[in-house]
Amino acid sequence: MALETLTWLNLSFVENILRKSEEDDSIQMIDMSIKPATKKGDNYFSDMIRIMIEFSRNQGGHKIKEKKSIIIKLSPIIESIRQKFIKESGSFHTEISMMSDTLNKMNKLLEPKYRLSGKSLYVQNEHPTFLVIEDLMFLGFRMADRLSGLDLTHSVLALQGLARFHAASVAVCEKEPKQKEYSKGMFYHQHPPELQAFFVMGTKALADEIANWPEVKKYSEKIAKLSDHIYQIAEDAVKTSKDDFKVINHGDCHLNNMLFKYDNDGKPIDQIFVDFQMCIYTTPAVDLNYFLNTSPSMDVVENERNTLLNEYLGILSATMKQLNCKTQPPTMEELKAILKRSASYGMIISFTILPLMLCSKSESKDLDEIISTGTFINPGLQSESYKKLMIKKIPLYDEWGLLG
Repeated sequence: MALETLTWLNLSFVENILRKSEEDDSIQMIDMSIKPATKKGDNYFSDMIRIMIEFSRNQGGHKIKEKKSIIIKLSPIIESIRQKFIKESGSFHTEISMMSDTLNKMNKLLEPKYRLSGKSLYVQNEHPTFLVIEDLMFLGFRMADRLSGLDLTHSVLALQGLARFHAASVAVCEKEPKQKEYSKGMFYHQHPPELQAFFVMGTKALADEIANWPEVKKYSEKIAKLSDHIYQIAEDAVKTSKDDFKVINHGDCHLNNMLFKYDNDGKPIDQIFVDFQMCIYTTPAVDLNYFLNTSPSMDVVENERNTLLNEYLGILSATMKQLNCKTQPPTMEELKAILKRSASYGMIISFTILPLMLCSKSESKDLDEIISTGTFINPGLQSESYKKLMIKKIPLYDEWGLLG
């Protein structure tokens, strides 16, 4: 996206946004600079722009100068497969609804001690559709290294944050049942066929790739056979019955969609979520299986899975109690059963989304490049870190009976 084509993104436009979000009509813009806020491969469904702003305002009869940074998250404006996805799936409007309503209510329950997300400053619903949000980098948050996976400290912080997210969603949904209306998520039968094709083609591409890996090539045929109904398998994994424990899931819960804050020794001390386009009200196994299959390092997944689940359940139960939820949290036994029942969800994510995350920055492609040619091109499938992980995971998926 060429930033110079956004002629509407000028000083008076940004001044207007600032005046509204700060509720201060004395604000006057002095200067601003615009640059992309993410690199290729960090964000697939929208364009992110960072704006550094210098402005003045009246305070106590004096004019004072301030600096601020904001993020504009823009629904794709150039015609493309990606634009069609976003439009037809309604995912951008899911995020607008989360950030301008549901998350505000969830955050209020946990403040001032915890925050789940950045603040939404301004929303425009069409021509073009965008969200203005505070810049969390400016508050000291940054991304962890996606290629090495999260160590135990990062993973624990992430699951504590996720537990609070889920607990606060239960409290909000009890008060306002209409908040349960997030019904789509990533796997939804009415999503555009291109989105379904992404998962089908991604699974086929993995089957072709592992045919060249001696350690796991015997599973290639099984995975190829799964590919045609892979989307349906994922849809089934998120279905719940009436009495199941349900929460609003983040829905795209991996380390690219969370930021961490660090102390002076480089130790992570806080975590926050970004990107709420795939939120869905269903079993918490969606977020847990997604996170466990994409984000912690292999060492953490192999040796600390119980530590992470204990951490999640402990915080979930304590927070629900603190928020006076009537709903009962699951027991550990129930939680493990829920995760097992939806294990295929995590497997599908590791087949299709994980290679995008483990692709080196220099090789990353955007969504249009990956699928627009009619053949699926994902260089992440060849990445050494992905290969190492999958050589361990695929036999496990087979052992669990997930490969059919």
